[in-house]
Formats: sequence, structure tokens, C-alpha cells
Amino acid sequence: MFIVTTSHHLHCKKRSWFGSVTRIRNIEKTKYYYSTRQCRWICQTRVATPVKTESIGFGTQNLVFGNIVTAMVTPFKGNGEEVDYTVAEQLAATLAANGSDALIIAGTTGESPTLTWSEQYELFTVIKGAVGGKAKVIAGAGSNSTEEAIEATRKAAKLGLDGTLHVVPYYNKPPQEGIYRHFKACAECEPDLPMMLYNIPGRTGINMTAETTARLSRIDNIVAVKEASGNIDQFSEIRRMTEPHFHMYAGDDSLTLPLLALGGSGVVSVASHFIGSQLQEMIKSYLTGNVNDALRIHIRYFPLFKALFSMANPIPAKKALQLQGWPVGPPRSPLTEATPEVEATLRSLMKELHLL
Repeated sequence: MFIVTTSHHLHCKKRSWFGSVTRIRNIEKTKYYYSTRQCRWICQTRVATPVKTESIGFGTQNLVFGNIVTAMVTPFKGNGEEVDYTVAEQLAATLAANGSDALIIAGTTGESPTLTWSEQYELFTVIKGAVGGKAKVIAGAGSNSTEEAIEATRKAAKLGLDGTLHVVPYYNKPPQEGIYRHFKACAECEPDLPMMLYNIPGRTGINMTAETTARLSRIDNIVAVKEASGNIDQFSEIRRMTEPHFHMYAGDDSLTLPLLALGGSGVVSVASHFIGSQLQEMIKSYLTGNVNDALRIHIRYFPLFKALFSMANPIPAKKALQLQGWPVGPPRSPLTEATPEVEATLRSLMKELHLL
């Protein structure tokens, strides 16, 4: 077994070619090889106990919203005519008891485009009451109208919610300066209410650049970004340009583990409707240095991550909840129900994962 030592992970003092202290712990019969071309150390050993990595410091301190933020579906009655607030309360309480640190209400997964503002405000109220202090409740307050977004932010503050999520203004495609001014106005209208930015260019038609995110991160109550661009380079640029206390969340469950390696804090998750505790275990394993354990969890549930996005979100998620017996109803038009093929895939996969 070959181990390339680093100054952060290992324990018994030796000096590397760069002068930093390299430490190795609990290793038997170790040999060191020097490479003048590559200037690195290589250790060869037969037996070595795993060494836990120390906390990186990025993304793990002063978490306002926790590690697992569930983007909650909105239950409907019948064919979607009315919001089912009773089922919403029950689902929220169940999520809070099974790994969700926070819930986003009336986001993309909550079908915000087809909810009225009065429906959204009622959801904020009943779900805040249902979870109490067991999970944070974040209002989906975004709009492509700055005036509407400000009004929703003020309403969320008045209702006692724990934060807001604001999507990049969609359809009207503002320039980066317009995006900055929009979010700044939303943040400053309620300076004591924490705010999470939401970048999802596949839905909004425009990408909020890392530079714009970094500018916004300097506003005191803008504490996080849900980065759903899927662009690993952009994740890295945001981390490079922002302070460690600014939190970066994956916008896709399948990118949670990779993003942790880039100093991310966690995920705004759909899969946490079903495996919130398992995702908590994955994140905890990674942050305590048990990377192989984290990877095993990621690999086990990776097919579920992909299946939940095999049609437009939240179509598969609602079908999966229905398979578990949750009466969440269908998505509202123009979304449709899951195809028979998607339903069959979800049923088979969930049985395999012991979720049915």
C-alpha cells in the first residue's frame, strides 16, 4: 500500500522537501522514498490504521441552516385544486424528525410557480407551527420582481420564519449588476433575517457568476448559496472568493459529497424526503475523516439521486412519496404525473434500498 503523506492528515514528525512537517501515526515498517523530480514523500507500509482528517474550517462553522436542508414538496388535494395543509404539517414534522435540519417551503420542489402568494404564506405559517424548533423553516421568497421579493421577505420575517431563499430573477435575464442590486435590496429590507441565494441557470436562463456571489456574500445577512449550476469550477471559484463562514450548498443530491471536498456545507436536498438520516451520516463521516464510509453511502444511494430527477422536479419525488403511502397528490399543471416507466424504476429501486 502506498500513501502520499500530507502535512494535515498524518502523525510522526519528518520533514518534507518543502519544509513542512509531515506526520504519520500507527504505521509499521515504514520506508521513505525521496523524489527530487517531484519533491514529495511516498510511504510504503503493510499495516496502517485510518487517520481522520482535521476539520478544514470551510463551510462547517456557524451553520445557520445546518447540513441537510430539505426542499419540501407541496401536498395537494384531488387533482391539485387545493393545498393540503394537514398533510403538509405531517410531512414537515416527519422530515424534521428524520434528518432535516431545515425545510425550504415553496421552492422549486414545492412548485412555487403554481402557488399563489396567499397559499405560500399559509404554508409558511402552518409548517412553522408544525415543526416548532425541531428544524429551521426557510421561506421560498424569490421572484423576478424585486418589489414582490421584498414584500415576500417582509412577510416571512413577520411570520417568524428562520430565513429566506431567493432565486436569481428568471425570464427577464438581468445583467450581473441587476442580480446584485436585486438580492441586496431583498437582504437589506430585513437585515436580521438570514438569506440564502439560489443559482439555477437551467431554470432561470442566466448564471449568477462566482464574482457576483462573492460580492453578495459581504452583505451580513446573506449567509449561503444554493449552487445548482452543476459546475464544479464555479463551486471552486465561489469557495476561493468567499470567507469560510459563507456557506455553499449543493443544489443536486448527487453532488453533495464532491462539494464537501470543496468546502461545502451540505445540500438542499430532494432525496432527504426518504433518506435524511443517511445523508446526515454521509456528511458526518466525511467531516470526521471517514471518507470511505461517506463514499459507500454516496454510491449506495446514487441511483436514487438520479431517479428523482429523471423527470422535471418534483414529479418523481411526489410519485416516490405516493409509493410510500403519502397522499401528496399530483403536481399542478402544467407538470404531469410520472410516466409508468419512471414509476416502475422508482418502485424497484426503493424496494432494493428498503424504502418500501
